Amino acid sequence: MHAIRQYEFGAPETLRYEEVADPHPAQGQVRIAVSTAGVHLIDTAIRRGEGPPPRPELPMTPGREVAGVIDEVGDGVADEWLGKRVVAHLGFASGGYAERAVVSVESVHELPPTVSDDVAVAMIGTGRTATAILDTAQLTSDDVAVITGAGGGIGMLLVQAARNAGATTVGLAGGAAKVKLVDELGADIALDYNENGWTDRLRAQLGHRTPTIVFDGVGGKYGTGALELLGDGGRMVVFGWSAGEPVQFDSMDVFGRGIAVLPGIDRRVVRDRTSMRELESRALAAAAEGDLKPGVSAKFALREAAEAHRALESRATVGKVLLIP
Repeated sequence: MHAIRQYEFGAPETLRYEEVADPHPAQGQVRIAVSTAGVHLIDTAIRRGEGPPPRPELPMTPGREVAGVIDEVGDGVADEWLGKRVVAHLGFASGGYAERAVVSVESVHELPPTVSDDVAVAMIGTGRTATAILDTAQLTSDDVAVITGAGGGIGMLLVQAARNAGATTVGLAGGAAKVKLVDELGADIALDYNENGWTDRLRAQLGHRTPTIVFDGVGGKYGTGALELLGDGGRMVVFGWSAGEPVQFDSMDVFGRGIAVLPGIDRRVVRDRTSMRELESRALAAAAEGDLKPGVSAKFALREAAEAHRALESRATVGKVLLIP
């Protein structure tokens, strides 16, 4: 089979398209003939050697999200799994950029006909993260929700969820194309936060209303601007800093303004496989029911993994990036 192999940390060029031996499932595992693999911003950090610990051993095949059909089962796995269309999150840097991938049978979700492989791959990782963030947020129709990075994979889902909850929804994104998409998703206000004076324009458009919650996965000056808009007693839900640095909070934010700074994903949930699987199941169910629709930005051939990483890192993408073996 063909797979992407990485022998050193560094630039996208370290991702090599090679022919390798087919993997075979061990006890309790299944093999998936991969139709679609997800590319995540975290994958680019792992490739550079800057991802969250533990640092993977090299050489490796990156990729954590796959959908496809089970074509081989290991000992202890019922033959009924053969031929089933499934999606799975493989774990940390675990071999998804390949024509075949092996995973524990306990990690796979059988897919209904109404959920495509593309949607499933988006929801198994990005969707479960968004679901965890929404659990933390506890949105209501009384909220005025500001979402940074609203044109990204998680941001697009948060815009839809805020709209579904009846909250006043503000989506912030970079560039006219992304702002147009956020508007089409149903945001009450969609603004380009790359333009000077966006905070003043947002205040004017909100009128007497004040943001009660900020969802921030961008950080830097963008997250800081959103924090300054947040009303006293509001919630700041932080789940990343794709701009390169997190928002800096001080005691006046927490004690003087009464702002609650909340982690988007509870670390206890991340460490509990049962909890993570429940989040995956709920995310896939939301997609099946039509409550949340992930955006797919671009599809690249498996051999073009380096190009996919470049597109993601340059912020040229909107929604989920996929690899097609």
